[in-house]
Amino acid sequence: MTTWTTSDIPAQTGKLAIVTGSTGGLGYQIALALAKAGAEVVLAARDVDKGQQALNDIAAACSGAKVRFELLDLASVASVAHFAGRIHAAGRRLDLLVNNAGVMALPDRKVSADNLELQFATNHLGHFALTARLLPLLRGNHGARVVSMSSLAHRQGHIDFGDLQSTRAYHPWKAYSQSKLANLLFTRELQRRSDAAEWGLLSYAAHPGSSRTDLVANGPGKASSVLMRLATLLEPLMSQSAADGALPALYAATSPAAAAGAYYGPDGFYEMKGPPSLAKIASQGLDPAAAVRLWDCSNELTGVSWD
Repeated sequence: MTTWTTSDIPAQTGKLAIVTGSTGGLGYQIALALAKAGAEVVLAARDVDKGQQALNDIAAACSGAKVRFELLDLASVASVAHFAGRIHAAGRRLDLLVNNAGVMALPDRKVSADNLELQFATNHLGHFALTARLLPLLRGNHGARVVSMSSLAHRQGHIDFGDLQSTRAYHPWKAYSQSKLANLLFTRELQRRSDAAEWGLLSYAAHPGSSRTDLVANGPGKASSVLMRLATLLEPLMSQSAADGALPALYAATSPAAAAGAYYGPDGFYEMKGPPSLAKIASQGLDPAAAVRLWDCSNELTGVSWD
């Protein structure tokens, strides 16, 4: 794939997009690029003050941008339901859903409002439930897209169906890697079900490589391990800006050449930085039986319907 930048994004005028976790980092950069391309963008996040600041920043960077903030806590099934209800009430079809929000490698086990392990609840279950509740607005023949943010960490991930909530043993990176693998399995199973049921939507996954965002600071960055200090020292050489890290997701969200069900990431060394390209999926991310089992477990845990 040749180098692809935000200047290659096709006009998005008239389209409605929702980007979760869009008050900072990757989500903000995705929302900003979509707004500059003419889309109407809903910033979906849990911090009202950060939401207002993001709105102000986008307005300053893009005159006439059509953006608004909506409160959404992906770690709460009730919050997801209330958010979806407000979107439905607007009576608009939805062209793009970017499932971006996430938490990473929290040093200590925390639980969501529904008493579920917080990384699995936020990174996977919340987005699973959100997509299900917005499905009626995504279905049809208008080529709606769902982009889910995975990670290089999925390569170390395994779905522990015997302990999905890490109640027996909790390890920060194990839980994070499981949630990012779940994002990939969900992406592929969503595309399979869309094709089988003729929902008409296109499902993609993306990862940002090693990008400089506040995700580390809000997760393992609070720890003082030698590994994290070393990573901080090497970061300028091995990472890229949040704006560049957002490009694979933006490619999946907008490019006419993006292949349904595909996974995109940077094309540099170990996919850590560089322009967007097809990314490597670890073998466990290609397991159709695990994808179906995870889908069924997620349905049970969130109580949503895909009818």
